[in-house]
Amino acid sequence: MNPKVNFFFENAGQWQEEFEKLRAIALSTELVEDLKWGCPCYTYDGKNIFLIHGFKEYCALLFFKGALMKDPDNILIQQSKNVQAARQIRFTELSQINDLEEVIRSYMFEAVEIEESGAKVEMKKTKEFEMAEEFQEKLDQDPALQEAFKALTPGRQRAYLLHFSSAKQSKTREARIEKCIPQIMEGIGLND
Repeated sequence: MNPKVNFFFENAGQWQEEFEKLRAIALSTELVEDLKWGCPCYTYDGKNIFLIHGFKEYCALLFFKGALMKDPDNILIQQSKNVQAARQIRFTELSQINDLEEVIRSYMFEAVEIEESGAKVEMKKTKEFEMAEEFQEKLDQDPALQEAFKALTPGRQRAYLLHFSSAKQSKTREARIEKCIPQIMEGIGLND
C-alpha cells in the first residue's frame, strides 16, 4: 500500500466502496502501487499494468495492454474507437466487483504475463488515421504549415488528426483547424 495514493481513496466520493474493493484485489497481487495521472496505478517491474479510475456513470480497471488479453468472460471494453491498446472492465456497483473478484484477479495476472512476455500492441501508424479534408486543403495551400506539421512527433500529429476529424460538421472542423494552426506552427501539441 502506497501512502501517496491514499488521498485518491479518501476522496473517492461516489465510488468509495468500489475503489477500496478494487484496491484490495490489486494489492493481493503483490504489484507495486503508485500514483500516475492522478489515479492508482499498479506496476510490475516498473511497467504499467492497470489503473483504477472513475467516471460519472461507472468506475473501472483500465488494462494498458488490454487489447492483447484473451477476455474469456467478455468483460473488456474499448473506451472509444480511437483507443488502440487499453481496455476497461467497468463497474456500476460493489456487487459486480464482488461477483467477479476471482475473474478480476485472473485478468490482473494475465496482464502481468503479457507484460513479462514483452508483447506489444501494434499501433496504427499516423498515416492510417483519417485526415480531415479541410486540414489536407490547408496543408496543400501552405507549405510552411505542412513542414511544421511534419516536424511534430507522431503522437502530436495523431492528436491533431483525431481532434480535427472527430467534428461532425465541416464548419466545426474548419474552426478547430484555424484555432490550432498557431500551435502547430510553434511545434506545440494539442494537449501541451
